[in-house]
Amino acid sequence: MKHDMTKLDSIFDKYPKSQESLIAVLQDIQKEFQYLPCEALEKASEILDVPLSKVFSVSTFYNAFSLTPKGDKVIRICVGTACHIRGAKLLQDQFESLLKIKAGETTKDMKFTIEVVSCVGACAMAPVVAVNDKYHGSVKVSKVKKMIKA
Repeated sequence: MKHDMTKLDSIFDKYPKSQESLIAVLQDIQKEFQYLPCEALEKASEILDVPLSKVFSVSTFYNAFSLTPKGDKVIRICVGTACHIRGAKLLQDQFESLLKIKAGETTKDMKFTIEVVSCVGACAMAPVVAVNDKYHGSVKVSKVKKMIKA
């Protein structure tokens, strides 16, 4: 997958060129590309004067970062206790069946990624599904197809 790496210049211009900027830079790169492309990590290493091994170490340590491309819509299914009790597994099964992918995978057309998360902190709304940054509470299996079409 080829990316426009010129977008990185505006990211690096916002921060001091030091190791202290690494996490903020990685967050901005993730936001721009929806994951951390290897060439962007190499550039971060070079510009911030941080060993590439350290850049990869930070990139793989935090769950918020991804080294693999994600779809335009990232569907996060909460499987915390309250959501689990209220049918999160049924929702996961329905999303996986309709999109023909498993949790952790992305559709071939790069439109959807399914992720399972431990808790989104909205137990009163269980079961909860987040699509990108929009949270949906008390989700029923019958609404999954509608969520995908939206």
